[in-house]
Amino acid sequence: MNVLVVEDERNLADAIVQILESASYNAEAAYDGRSGLRSALSGLYDAVVLDVMLPGLSGYEIVHEMRREGVSTPVLLLTARTTTADKVEGLDAGADDYMTKPFEADELLARLRALTRRRGDVVLDEVTFGDVTLTLDTHDLTCGDSTVHLSGKEFEVMSILMSSTSRVVSKQDLLLRVWGADAEASENSVEAYVSFLRKKLAHVGSKVQITTLRMLGYRLEVFS
Repeated sequence: MNVLVVEDERNLADAIVQILESASYNAEAAYDGRSGLRSALSGLYDAVVLDVMLPGLSGYEIVHEMRREGVSTPVLLLTARTTTADKVEGLDAGADDYMTKPFEADELLARLRALTRRRGDVVLDEVTFGDVTLTLDTHDLTCGDSTVHLSGKEFEVMSILMSSTSRVVSKQDLLLRVWGADAEASENSVEAYVSFLRKKLAHVGSKVQITTLRMLGYRLEVFS
């Protein structure tokens, strides 16, 4: 499973990532509310461990926006708040479970396993839009009987676009989520990989196209 950890205390966030990786999860951390929301909306994660008190956006706001956008990824809220009212607020916002700090690693892992069981242990292994399917474990893009393999960056860009079909994805958003905040890549890198993907969509004969919306970003559309 791929797990997103959203926690502004970097030492704690990194410690949670290590706990998850030691239990054979794939884990990544975001350290503020806005970057956490962008990652949570990507559709790339099977569960989210979410702190409540975050800079930019609170955990309550993040989970509320996830549910408003139709993202059903299970959310485990992690916070120092212990009152019943706080728990009710988090659960009413759309969270699936609530755990207070400090916590034991075994309890964290047990609660994540419980969240997975509630979904029937079903982990999404492919994403479909129009006539194309992206297989997440092999990075293969398929249309009908034609298949093409995507490179690492191509796969990340395409998976974000295919998981964000209800909204436009900006170049800046792709740059941050695929290359990272500290990378030396520029918007030209995004344009290059979008060009690569357009050629691969054409190669497999798909009716799906990556449309550029001037000054806004990219969106997938199906053309007859």
